Amino acid sequence: MTDALKRLSDEGVAIWLDDLSRKRLNSGNLAELVQHKHVVGVTTNPTIFQKAIGGGDSSYDGQLRDLAVRKVTTDEAVRMITTSDVRDAADVLRPVYDASNGRDGRVSIEVDPRLAHETAATVAEAKQLWWLVDRPNVFIKIPATKAGLPAIAEVIGKGISVNVTLIFSLERYKAVMDAYLTGLEAAKAKGLDLSQIESVASFFVSRVDTEIDKRLEKIGGEAKDLRSKAALANARLAYQAYEEVFGSVDGKTAGGARWRALEAAGAKPQRPLWASTGVKDPALPDTLYVTELVAPGTVNTMPEATLDATDDHGVVTGGTIVPNYADAKAVMDAIAAAGVDYDDVVQVLEDEGVEKFEQSWNELLDTVTASLASFADEK
Repeated sequence: MTDALKRLSDEGVAIWLDDLSRKRLNSGNLAELVQHKHVVGVTTNPTIFQKAIGGGDSSYDGQLRDLAVRKVTTDEAVRMITTSDVRDAADVLRPVYDASNGRDGRVSIEVDPRLAHETAATVAEAKQLWWLVDRPNVFIKIPATKAGLPAIAEVIGKGISVNVTLIFSLERYKAVMDAYLTGLEAAKAKGLDLSQIESVASFFVSRVDTEIDKRLEKIGGEAKDLRSKAALANARLAYQAYEEVFGSVDGKTAGGARWRALEAAGAKPQRPLWASTGVKDPALPDTLYVTELVAPGTVNTMPEATLDATDDHGVVTGGTIVPNYADAKAVMDAIAAAGVDYDDVVQVLEDEGVEKFEQSWNELLDTVTASLASFADEK
């Protein structure tokens, strides 16, 4: 072990695990990761739950049998199962939540991905999930679709903490930060305690390289030299946008006046969260999207393989975002000059992200439907 995870944590990066299952909970594995690998949060998504519940884990059988006897609908069964896992994980992480004054120790659960383009339904689902899990250290995940933006503002305005997911573009990220501020202003107007509202903005990383590299390969020539550079550059420019709104830790950037008024009322910054940090290209270092995205006030949620790789051979030498702003801008300018349409890239990635989560959700529904039918037939 390199103790890179400790150094990462010392640099101000909150280490979260991008995975959850009942087996991980029951075995004590999650508690061990918290204790020994500096894990201070958990993220889930429809694909993670589909793998956990659809993977033949018998630890779900007892609850599925009870739900079958009660003749609940598949949708209700899925929500009861997933919120149960999130509630238990939140309990495991509660000491971290208390010790960090609510900053970490969080577990995220996503609204039904089929509602990604429906604002009112997303708000209603977020309220229901917040009530169902009934833990102060939960994050409700809302996608950063156009319909999601007003939902984010409305849910934050109700005092519900939100993890905004599926952010790929700088423009959309700026709109997400604006939605957070709008929500805080609404919460303040209602007299809510702003210090109790937390939010993170999940900016996706590796998928950007996957899509842009594919296009650079088609263009050929010198454009191919830009491969595997876009994701880091895009994320670094996102952190620059974050500093412009919320200010920098060293005080060199003050942040906007709108934010400073909310901060004076007790509000906390919406931290950037690096998501999709598992490296897809085997030719790249498997810790690339961890060690090259180090800055204070960020979160990096990792699949366990990436967490283990960082622990085993990661090299953390200090901040790797702020010193590279100029280079990041140059990379993105060069990619545009090569003929890659950034706006098209990020729209394709958003559409694919919503579609993949919806597909996983439908597969999960099919799995649970079959399980409920099987247990209902038991004598």
